[in-house]
Formats: sequence, C-alpha cells, structure tokens
Amino acid sequence: MADLIVKSAVKEALDDHNVSADFYEALDDEVTEMLDDAARRAEANDRKTVQPRDL
Repeated sequence: MADLIVKSAVKEALDDHNVSADFYEALDDEVTEMLDDAARRAEANDRKTVQPRDL
C-alpha cells in the first residue's frame, strides 16, 4: 500500500520532539492496520461505506 501519512505533518504535530526515521514506517503500518480493520467491520455490517464507528 502507498504511504498514508505525511511526514511533514507528523513532524509538525510532534514539533517539541525529535522523530526517528523508522517511526514514519511504523506509524504508516499502524494506520494501514486500522484501515484494514475498519473496512472489515464495515463489511461485517453489510456496508461498503466505512464510518467513524468502524474505527
């Protein structure tokens, strides 16, 4: 899957902290997993639309 996060936005959000290079990949993996889980929940409820409650 493509990169889902924007590194500059993450760095800005964590402006008081240093961010290691491998953090971005780990965060992207977590986001990918959250999206996959949300899609499964939507499908389990016979919906094609993913909604906030699926998170």
